[in-house]
Amino acid sequence: MDKVECVVVGAGVVGLAVARALARSGREVVILEAEDAIGTHTSSRNSEVIHAGIYYNTGSLKAQLCVRGKALLYEYCDAYGVPFTRCGKIIVATDPTQFDTLRGYQARAIANGVGELRWLSPDEVAELEPAVSCVGAVMSQSTGIIDSHAYMESLAGDIEAHGGIRLETEQIALDAALVVNSAGLAAPDLARRIAEHPPAALPNAYYAKGQYYTLSGRSPFRRLVYPVAEAGGLGVHVTLDLAGQARFGPDVVWIDAVDYAFDDRNRERFVAAIRRYYPALDEHRLQPGYTGIRPKIAGANSPGEDFRLLGPESHGIPGLIHLLGIESPGLTASLALADEVRLRAAGVRR
Repeated sequence: MDKVECVVVGAGVVGLAVARALARSGREVVILEAEDAIGTHTSSRNSEVIHAGIYYNTGSLKAQLCVRGKALLYEYCDAYGVPFTRCGKIIVATDPTQFDTLRGYQARAIANGVGELRWLSPDEVAELEPAVSCVGAVMSQSTGIIDSHAYMESLAGDIEAHGGIRLETEQIALDAALVVNSAGLAAPDLARRIAEHPPAALPNAYYAKGQYYTLSGRSPFRRLVYPVAEAGGLGVHVTLDLAGQARFGPDVVWIDAVDYAFDDRNRERFVAAIRRYYPALDEHRLQPGYTGIRPKIAGANSPGEDFRLLGPESHGIPGLIHLLGIESPGLTASLALADEVRLRAAGVRR
């Protein structure tokens, strides 16, 4: 059995960020990945949004690490030449009964350290996004989009530059002083397979699948457009890629196993959701895009769970850290999550 200092399981965006932080701190790092490429699951099947930190409960890890991670991610993109843009986002109310939700976002943004979300009248929204129909909205200036693939390739390159290596394997015998379980969708199951781990300390894995449609032709939007959030996700929203193409999604469908098949039978439900704020949608321009799965640790009828970072204080096994339920805003929070793991591995708690 080969001895190594640190093993990171999972070469998604968070696993790569963790491995980079450990390698840059002078540790010997090996990344274990079951697939033949980096970031093939949740990390490459999302909206590629740099989130502001609006939606998450004040004081939660999601809120803290999103806000901290957003600043770190923008700095990283500038320093390493990763393509991104601060395009901004408007969150729209399509009915006056949603005004309280928007005001709640404003209050939470201030409490979370995001800053003020400016209230927009329908006329102001029409000036910014003429295609959008609403009765009111709030504006997030710090929201952006990123080329997630370029970001992951950059992280991988920096890991290699600091001596880290990646092995594509499902099973290997290594003796490590530190093991970080960053296996994403598979993280809860992997945690349960680790010998002598108390099962009661671990959440179960749940899969919330989401589909994306792309909009053929020129996009009528210059910013991201979101409805108010819904159970399990942030609603069918408009995001843009860095070339300016619009895409809509994701919806929320709870499934029992990992399955990325696209089901076009949900088209009419998508069309109805989109037309609430984009009534001029030509549904013939909607093209099936891709699907992704959120690595949930709470089911459909449960309130949303916070990120779980479980170290020895939680499970009693020295040198083991589990990252569980790292769904959105995991991409945004990746560098902050990595720093948190680095500190915990050194015995430091914030």
